[in-house]
Parts: sequence; C-alpha cells; structure tokens
Amino acid sequence: MGTESTASSDSHGHDDHGHGFAHVATVKVLLTTWIALMILTVVTVGATRIDLGPSMNLGLAMAIAVVKATLVILFFMHLRYDRVFHSVLVIGGLLAASLFVGFTLFDSNQYQRSIIWDPANPPTAPYAPMPVP
Repeated sequence: MGTESTASSDSHGHDDHGHGFAHVATVKVLLTTWIALMILTVVTVGATRIDLGPSMNLGLAMAIAVVKATLVILFFMHLRYDRVFHSVLVIGGLLAASLFVGFTLFDSNQYQRSIIWDPANPPTAPYAPMPVP
C-alpha cells in the first residue's frame, strides 16, 4: 500500500522541487507600473525639447532610462519578489556594462576632430595627438 501512494504522487516521473511560480503580480501593481512607464516616456519626450547642453541632456535621458529599466526589472520581471542573489547578479551586470560604456565615453572627445562633419570641407589630418585645452 505504501508503494501505491508514492507511485501516484510521482506519476509524471519527476519530483516536485518547488519550481512553480513564486509570485504573481496583482493587476494593480502591473497597471501602476505601466502608468509610471508611460508618464516617464512622456517626460523623456518632453526633456528632448529642453536644451540643457549636450552633457546634461544625455545625463537626464540616461537617468530617466535607468528609472524605467529599474521599474521593468523590479515589477515586470519580478525581481522585487525574487532572491537577493539574483538581484546581485543583475546589478553586477548593469555595473559592468556601465563601466564599459563609461570608459568608452571618456575616450570619445579625442576623436571628435577626426570625424568628417562636412564632406565638402574635411578637416586636416592630425600628425600628433590633439593638445589638451
């Protein structure tokens, strides 16, 4: 009789290891997140109409994008309800990506003069690195 009960509970050939869904977000949470994303999209479009200078406009756009990505990761991808280890992995990946992009942006000023903005009137080719102002 003991073998019949174990056979019926393991009828699909695998044990239950708790791989089901851990959390289902409520409709209120999902709608609130979606509304916040739509408002931030309107703010992003509105921010393009304001001239704060190239660095500040880029910084503002990136800040809004980070907030929007954080909302998506936390609520739509359920990271808020997941284990801390997974949060550490996501944050570590984002920090690594921002490190690579940051180092690339530090170096981009050196090559601005070599970009041909006007094909009819190209700049002279430099013989040495540009002097630092």
